[in-house]
Amino acid sequence: MRSGKNNNSRLPVKDRGAILGAAFLMATSAIGPGFLNNTSLFTQQLLTSFGFVILLSVIIDIGAQLNIWRIITISESRAQDLSNKLLPGLGYILAALVAFGGLVFNVGNIAGCGLGMEVLTGLDAKWGAAISCVIALFIFWTKEAGKAIDVFVKVLGIAMIGLTLYVMFASHPPLGKAIQHTFWPERIDVKMIVALVGGTVGGYISFAGAHRLLDADVKGVAAVPQVNKSAVSGIVITAIMRYILFLAALGVVWGGATLAEKNPAASVFQIAAGEAGYKFFGVVMWSAAITSVIGASYTSVSFWKTFSPALEKSQKWVITCFIIVSTLVFIILKQTPASILVAAGILNGLILPAALAIMLVAVTKKKLFSSYKHPLWMHAAGWIVVALMTWMSILAIQQSMH
Repeated sequence: MRSGKNNNSRLPVKDRGAILGAAFLMATSAIGPGFLNNTSLFTQQLLTSFGFVILLSVIIDIGAQLNIWRIITISESRAQDLSNKLLPGLGYILAALVAFGGLVFNVGNIAGCGLGMEVLTGLDAKWGAAISCVIALFIFWTKEAGKAIDVFVKVLGIAMIGLTLYVMFASHPPLGKAIQHTFWPERIDVKMIVALVGGTVGGYISFAGAHRLLDADVKGVAAVPQVNKSAVSGIVITAIMRYILFLAALGVVWGGATLAEKNPAASVFQIAAGEAGYKFFGVVMWSAAITSVIGASYTSVSFWKTFSPALEKSQKWVITCFIIVSTLVFIILKQTPASILVAAGILNGLILPAALAIMLVAVTKKKLFSSYKHPLWMHAAGWIVVALMTWMSILAIQQSMH
């Protein structure tokens, strides 16, 4: 909905598509290789109590994302431009942090593409990464790239959920205990909460959908109900996928199986559904990784393109370079996706409270928001998330250094 329209007017079809597309772009950006492996690994470690970690992370995610998406779309400015208006130069620092975090994550995403292709075709992971790089570039270079991205992430997002749902039923998880311990856990792990929140709305991910909505011209105070719906939908889609994967992994480990250390998510699919399940994992891993490549590249570059007309004009070329560099780094470094994604998770977990704090300060400035007053409950929720994530990120860094 545009800012000049009546609140009660019906959303145009293209706006409804952009709103759902933004939700899926955010969700599929979050559901990457790290999401699959971490969810499987953490389930093995916490068993039924991991459901509580998911629940708590969802509450924190919603508090962060509702604030960021609403503030950006009402200001009608991207995060970096709003930050520069608040304090000249601050937007460049935020853009640099988000772009670096996005690049590190993207190397892991490209590695995930290679792994998924290897499972499906038997090709070496490096060749699979190179082929996936070409596919991602093809999507960006189509005539209607925005629409292509929206359709692509929706289709693969639904496919991922459907295939994982099949594996969940095949693994026969203890549903009663899982639901009970989701609300009353036996154990809690702070590191896991940081990893989940950082991987869901950390770094570039929290801005992915909001910047997509601006590109689709969905902005202004009149669009708030639709923006809220899109922001929450993105978190809910991610939470559904994570809970389904949690139940699938739980069924496998509850039955006494041990997940492979190098690739726990593949073990879940293979043990639950045999060779067919292993191939399903290839499809899910590749889908998760390629959509995350698109989300990371699109959003990271959206942080730079407004700094100069030349960058704005050559956006597709900048995205092309971003994807190619990510692919080359993966091929040259010879690091496992897991080690790359751990570093990316910590980095993006730190970026979230900093980025959210900037947005919360900006929305209090009358010169930037002359006719809008941010709800008190959203302010409170936002600052609680900032405090929690800062504290938990410091704890996670201290633990990783020992």
